[in-house]
Amino acid sequence: METIYEKYMALPIDKGLLCLEYGDIADPYFCYPVNAKPIGFEGCILYCFLPEYGEMVFACNPESCADQNVYPLAANFEDFIRLILACGTANPLEQIVWMDKSKFEEHMANEEKILTDEQRTAAQQLQRALSLLPIENPFEYVKSIQKGFDGSKIQY
Repeated sequence: METIYEKYMALPIDKGLLCLEYGDIADPYFCYPVNAKPIGFEGCILYCFLPEYGEMVFACNPESCADQNVYPLAANFEDFIRLILACGTANPLEQIVWMDKSKFEEHMANEEKILTDEQRTAAQQLQRALSLLPIENPFEYVKSIQKGFDGSKIQY
């Protein structure tokens, strides 16, 4: 049976609109784990799977505002897509690691103003194609995944 990830990869949606530009790791940054399996990129930010953590989805950001450069965003790819549906793109999710609730809400209000019609359409197409609903409380979800996360198995 086809996984949500396989269905997603086959969709004719411009994934760059979701801040998930497809590509391979051509110029690895210091913080990209050696065995990262790319989902997509937003500039130098890599969204990926790490085999030692199973289905979990990670962000790897060499310019992180947090005290870590690699951190989990979702327990699995389905939840990752549902988080994107809740936030419009992957960008707000990646930033939760260094934000408190009010900062996130402020960021989301700003995101709402700058999301393009093309980005909104891409998210709607994604939602229809995968039959998924936006996750409720994305901030709390991501914080709960990150709380107490043990990154000791990450291979640099």
